[in-house]
Amino acid sequence: MGTNTADDAGVYRLTPDLALVQTVDVFTPVVDDPYWFGVIAAANALSDVYAMGGTPRLALNIAGFPRAKLPLDILGQILRGGADKCQEAGVVVIGGHTLDDPEPKYGLAVTGTVRPDRIITNATARPGDRLVLTKPLGIGVITTGIKYEQTSPATVEEAIRVMAALNRPAADVMVEVGVSAATDVTGFGLLGHLYEMTRASGVRARIWALQVPVLEEAWSLVRRGVVPGGTQRNRAALDGIVAWEGVEEEAQVLLCDAQTSGGLLMSIPQDRVDRALRLLRERAVPTAAVIGEVTGPGNGEIAVLGRR
Repeated sequence: MGTNTADDAGVYRLTPDLALVQTVDVFTPVVDDPYWFGVIAAANALSDVYAMGGTPRLALNIAGFPRAKLPLDILGQILRGGADKCQEAGVVVIGGHTLDDPEPKYGLAVTGTVRPDRIITNATARPGDRLVLTKPLGIGVITTGIKYEQTSPATVEEAIRVMAALNRPAADVMVEVGVSAATDVTGFGLLGHLYEMTRASGVRARIWALQVPVLEEAWSLVRRGVVPGGTQRNRAALDGIVAWEGVEEEAQVLLCDAQTSGGLLMSIPQDRVDRALRLLRERAVPTAAVIGEVTGPGNGEIAVLGRR
C-alpha cells in the first residue's frame, strides 16, 4: 500500500502473515512547553500506524533545532517528551537525526506491524456506514490562539490533554469491532480527511454539523478571527466538493480546522455502531460521537447539514 489512496501510512508485506507499516511526521511547536511539544509530536506520529489497524514498534527521532539561539536543554526536554510518550505506547526509540535549523521542529519516523488480512484503509467505506469521531475539533484554532496569547490557560490544558492522548484505545476498539474504513484527522481537517476517504472509497457522505464535538473556546476564537492559514486553505480546497446546508460560518471553519494529533474517523457498519460506542466509552476515549453517515455510491461528495 503506497500513496495511491492518500492513506495514513505505507504498508509493505514481508510474509503472508506479517507486514510493516511505515510513516513519518514532523512539525513546528504547537504549544510553548517543550516537553509537551515532544509528547504531542510523538502521539501525532504514532497515530498514523493506529489508523491503519497496526501496532507501532520502533521509532526514530527527527529534530531541527537552532543551537545558536536556544539552549540545548530545550531540545533535551522535547526529546524526553517524545520518549515518554513512546514508552507509554510500548514503542522503542532506537535513534534518530538532528540538524541545525532556524526554527525548532520535531517528529518521528515510525515502524509498525500489522497482519496483511487486518489492514484498515481509508478506501473501503460502504454505503450505510455510520461515521464516528474519537476526538473533538478546534485544535488548530486553539493553538493559533496560543501563539497570539488569546487562549485561556484552562483551554490550553484541555487542548494539550486531547493532543497528547494516544489513539491506541480507539484503534483497539476499531480492530475488535471490525470497521469498514478509517483515517485519522490531522492537517487537512475533518472534512479534508473525510474527502480522502469518500473519494478513495467511491462513495458520498453526510455530516450532521450539530453532532460534531468541538472544544468550547474554539467557537469564540473563530468569531474573533483567530483562524490558522492551514484551516483557511483546507476550506478553499473543498470548494465545490462540500455542500453546506444551513451551516453557520463558524461551524464551516471548524469542520475544516487543521488538527494536530486529532482523533480517528471510523466508517462503521450500522449494526456494529452501538458496540463500538460502548467500548470507546469504557476505554475512556476522549470522544465517541456519531457525526454522519455514508449515503451511497459517489465521487467523494460531502453534504454538511446544520440540522439532523
